[in-house]
Amino acid sequence: MGKAARKKGPKKDRKPKVRDVFVAQPFEGLAAEPELIALREFVPSATARLSLRDSPDRSVTLATVLPMAAAAFVRGDGEAFVGLQVQTRSSDISRDLGRALRWVLTAEPGDVLSVPDTTSPPAEGERLQDLLVADAELDIQLHEDFSWWLPEGTEPSGEVAMSLERANAAIKPSERLGTGAYWVLPGDKAHLRWVRPEPENKVLQALARLSAAGEIGLGEGSRYAGSFRAHGLLVPVWDLDPEAHAQEWKEPAERLGDRLEEALRSLDDEPLNAAERRARDGLLGRQLTLR
Repeated sequence: MGKAARKKGPKKDRKPKVRDVFVAQPFEGLAAEPELIALREFVPSATARLSLRDSPDRSVTLATVLPMAAAAFVRGDGEAFVGLQVQTRSSDISRDLGRALRWVLTAEPGDVLSVPDTTSPPAEGERLQDLLVADAELDIQLHEDFSWWLPEGTEPSGEVAMSLERANAAIKPSERLGTGAYWVLPGDKAHLRWVRPEPENKVLQALARLSAAGEIGLGEGSRYAGSFRAHGLLVPVWDLDPEAHAQEWKEPAERLGDRLEEALRSLDDEPLNAAERRARDGLLGRQLTLR
């Protein structure tokens, strides 16, 4: 006798597979790309109003860290915030932030989005590039603490109070010296961390040209330390004398920026010479791990 035929049950509906590709440069195309990276990666307490493409009259504030590291929330006074520094992320940070932004536009005072939506299939029109004015810069406001979490005159309580206390205790001094350029004091050494908008290879070549010419520093009390990558862009880092006030480095940083811009322009006409190529090889070996 042959084998008994197996009964086939009804086919189960299968969810279509969605190709979710990692986006290495999530803020590409936005004029504020260097600032977005700085605020997400190493600036402790800062805010900036967003320029919304389809809702120019709506007020939404982008922030480094929100209470309990929330993705978005609406204060009791109706002020809406979207947080950059969150614990959960998908393969596309721009999409995570765009979803948080769309959520906060319809949220009510007191509503909190604890984590961004990182599981829904990608859809059209939900990335920051779809929601923000692409050429709008960010007007960065640095803060010495996180008191801006609460409306003026409000006393914190419960989990918010504990989160506020922890956040204030962990904050490190920082000051903005220019677009994407921040003086930070994370420990015994002060640093200049500068998110550069140009392609990584171009920045390295320009830095190599300055290094070979002895012009890569900010002057006495400074030393080029290396660089790290963040969301598709290169972030050169300089060690600075911690005894000097942050604003004492503003003018030297501007002069360095001018030299770097000139070196970048010169690359179109003058390839690196032998000494500059050796300098570039040395720079490539000085990659840092951000702590």
